[in-house]
Amino acid sequence: MPLPKHVKIVEVGPRDGLQNEKTPVSTDVKLHFIDLLGEAGLSVIEAAAFVSPKWVPQMADHAEIMRGLKRRPGVRYPALVPNLKGYEAARAVGVDEIAVFAAASEAFSQKNINCSIEESLARFAPVVEAARADGVAVRGYVSCVLGCPYQGEVPLSDVARVSDALFEMGCYEVSLGDTIGVGTPEKARRMIEAVATKIPVEKLAAHFHDTWGQALANLYAVLELGVATIDSSAAGLGGCPYARGATGNVATEDVVYMLQGLGIETGIDLDKLAAAGRYINSHLGRAPASKVAAALAARDAA
Repeated sequence: MPLPKHVKIVEVGPRDGLQNEKTPVSTDVKLHFIDLLGEAGLSVIEAAAFVSPKWVPQMADHAEIMRGLKRRPGVRYPALVPNLKGYEAARAVGVDEIAVFAAASEAFSQKNINCSIEESLARFAPVVEAARADGVAVRGYVSCVLGCPYQGEVPLSDVARVSDALFEMGCYEVSLGDTIGVGTPEKARRMIEAVATKIPVEKLAAHFHDTWGQALANLYAVLELGVATIDSSAAGLGGCPYARGATGNVATEDVVYMLQGLGIETGIDLDKLAAAGRYINSHLGRAPASKVAAALAARDAA
């Protein structure tokens, strides 16, 4: 199959990236970061998570974020919601697209959200039903699609089953997450092929972490199968909480550079994207975890 001509990037830095950062980031800084990402050409920017501040302190200002957004025409700002209470709070501040999440690993589901996979799906059913009734788009996430920190290997049949359950529930797209970044290209390819027996490949997204340095290779492997949506995080924000000192999300800069080299359109200005990454990292007190960002900085300093 030929490579896609255009790839949609779902920028998860302001949510999935920042929620794993220990350094507190102010609401104003987050809002400016989101605006810089929009200026760079990102068309989907996951802005917040309506989760308990007790468990995710960095997302405590979710309502203020959604109220304070400078919404750009053609840019979507989804928010993650864990349950009906979170959905109602999100709707109260005008959220018009949400994401729900389930795990392909039974052990991870129990450890992470204290319920079985089936219980988690049952919890999301009324959320999706309410969202669809309100005209709110719903995206689904499936975690641990290429491995679990607790049970190790995750059967592809489980990945396909959980993905299909979210799709049948009403999620317009299912994002497949290599939560601990252990995947390799052949494993990523087999995983997509398994899920594609249930869901059209154009409804799938790749959310690959770079813990073992394989994310770009894995992304190329699934691009060859027709996957045309990629989740990534500016400056590689977000460590992997299950591997001490490891990086987490693949950096958006690195993904965009690779796609540009393949002649694939993204609509993203790489220099403006790198500037957004430098901005947020200046408030985190470190350099971006992106090789492309580092190369651009060296070029500009020469």
